[in-house]
Amino acid sequence: MADPPSQDRPAAPAGSVLRQVERWRGDTPCRLEDVVAEEVPVAIVCNGEPFAVMMATPADLADFAIGFALGEGLVERPGDARVERIGQLLEGIEIRLAIPPARTRELARRRRNLEGRSGCGICGSRMLEDVVRHPAPVTAEPRVSAAAMRRALRGLQAAQAINAATGATHAAGWAQPDGTLRLAREDVGRHNALDKLVGAMHAAGLDPATGFAVVTSRASYEMVMKAASAGIALLAAISAPTALAIALAQRANLSLVGFAREQGHTVYSHGRRLLPADGP
Repeated sequence: MADPPSQDRPAAPAGSVLRQVERWRGDTPCRLEDVVAEEVPVAIVCNGEPFAVMMATPADLADFAIGFALGEGLVERPGDARVERIGQLLEGIEIRLAIPPARTRELARRRRNLEGRSGCGICGSRMLEDVVRHPAPVTAEPRVSAAAMRRALRGLQAAQAINAATGATHAAGWAQPDGTLRLAREDVGRHNALDKLVGAMHAAGLDPATGFAVVTSRASYEMVMKAASAGIALLAAISAPTALAIALAQRANLSLVGFAREQGHTVYSHGRRLLPADGP
């Protein structure tokens, strides 16, 4: 079994590692180093109290923490959460967050441990109201053409360095109304990727009212909930939404698009923000 030349060995972007594998092409095996996406336990500690353990890709973790705090309802505004420390432990990574003391009671009521799921923000919730939360209706009114949405999706595909190397991550991107992609974040969990994007938008000073989000996953209920909580008015996913996601999008005044591809897309709620061509 031959080993490939050293110059053929790939580079591992942040959030991935190199691992020895045995790759078969037909009946011929070959030993080589392959790039594999990382997935590690990430503990969220708020005001010194453990809140959740998520399985996530260890990249852009400060963005993840801020977006997670907003999407989970721990804070009302991204600026209300502050990352105090990100530390490497033997078991994984710990992120220490500071949130307003007034939120401590809510934190104690909703404390949970979300072990073993890649970005699942629902598994482990103890009460139904922790799961079925209804964010305030979105007020932004961007107008986005089908061509702009396709442009953003092409930009998102090009921005996925980890997925290009591993084929194992989701991505979420933020685009201007003309489809210019401004930010992209990746993670093994689709919810985590969206949380990272929301945190990155806050860090970059981007107003959610000025554009739209695109994601490389299905549009689950929680993806809609997190988008609406951040003030995002239009969410376009390359796959399908769920019935509960559609219901929440309708209630939250969020434009929800599924099956967003080069060939077309499907609008599930509040289609007034989608223009048929490049503009009115």
